[in-house]
Amino acid sequence: MSSKTAESMRWHHDGRTNDGFFRHPANSLAWKSFDQKFPNFAGDPRNVRLGLASDGFNPFKIMSTSYSTWPVLLVPYNLPPWI
Repeated sequence: MSSKTAESMRWHHDGRTNDGFFRHPANSLAWKSFDQKFPNFAGDPRNVRLGLASDGFNPFKIMSTSYSTWPVLLVPYNLPPWI
C-alpha cells in the first residue's frame, strides 16, 4: 500500500549487486535453485519470499515438566539487509 515499502520489497531484484559475495539470501544457491524450479513465481519480483523458523525450549529448565515455549519467526527475504 506504501510506495516506499513496495520499492523496498523489490530490492532483492532491482537494487542488489551481483559481485559474487554472499550479502543477501538472494545471492545463495538455494534462491537460484528455487528460481529455476518455479520460473512463474520468480518472474515477478513483487512476489513475497518468506522464511519461517521455530525452535522449542523449556524456559524453566525442568525436563520432567511438559511445558515448553515455541517462538515462531517469520522473516521477509525481499527486504534489503539494513531494514
